[in-house]
Amino acid sequence: MAQSVIASNPALKEVYAQLKTRMEKAVEDFRTNLAAARTGRANVHMVDSVRVPYYGSEMPLNQVANVHVPEAQLITVQPFDPSIMAEIEKAIRGAGLGLNPMNDGKMIRIPVPPLTEERRKDMVKHLHKILEDHRTAVRNIRRDGNDAIKKAMKDKKINEDDEKKSLDEVQKLTDAEIKKMEEMSAAKEKELMTV
Repeated sequence: MAQSVIASNPALKEVYAQLKTRMEKAVEDFRTNLAAARTGRANVHMVDSVRVPYYGSEMPLNQVANVHVPEAQLITVQPFDPSIMAEIEKAIRGAGLGLNPMNDGKMIRIPVPPLTEERRKDMVKHLHKILEDHRTAVRNIRRDGNDAIKKAMKDKKINEDDEKKSLDEVQKLTDAEIKKMEEMSAAKEKELMTV
């Protein structure tokens, strides 16, 4: 690719760096949400959203216990402090994940039941909603970048050619980031619908 117009222009260098960073953060957040989405297989990220009351504050489950996946349909949770076993079990039940933890006194075992066809379709709908939310976030970042470029033009920091090239470049960056998310989404959807 030719030298970036935005990155080489001192008036727009900071705008470009911020745009790229914010878009990458949006894509990374999407990746994190995908990892937490439930498929038919057990995954330690399935319980990332579980928060456990511990010494007066809410802590993420992975900070108060070891979370492992010893087999495809099972997650095990071993608390660092055995006295909070009941709180962890209650937090997992109350997290709305559709999981039913079993406590044997030393460890909590969470069987991951296979998804029904209806549940798979619901998960795909949820996946599409997450994707659309993140697409919108990237588009909003694009709008902010375009506004900054137009302001630079208005303030006579750049000329019309640079403005046009910069706006095109921001659009290409936006399209590339959205394409990354759509590819991740398609892969996750395929994984979800595979029985």
